[in-house]
Amino acid sequence: LTKLPKSTCKDCLEAFIHSVGKALKQDKQVVLTNFGTFKVIKRKSRTGVNPMTKKKMTIPAKRVPKFSAGKALKELV
Repeated sequence: LTKLPKSTCKDCLEAFIHSVGKALKQDKQVVLTNFGTFKVIKRKSRTGVNPMTKKKMTIPAKRVPKFSAGKALKELV
């Protein structure tokens, strides 16, 4: 779609991923108008089952990244 070299596109994508990761690490949201929002949510600890041993185990609470699609992206799909 673009006439840029693959190496330039790769560098741009890596810079974008780094920037989003850095912002999320600082608990900031990244909003791309008409595309979507990246944010961090906090999951509570919960009980799970180890599929190999069938033993119950506690899955610790943690922070995970979440992406919510924007209106324009939803309409495109």
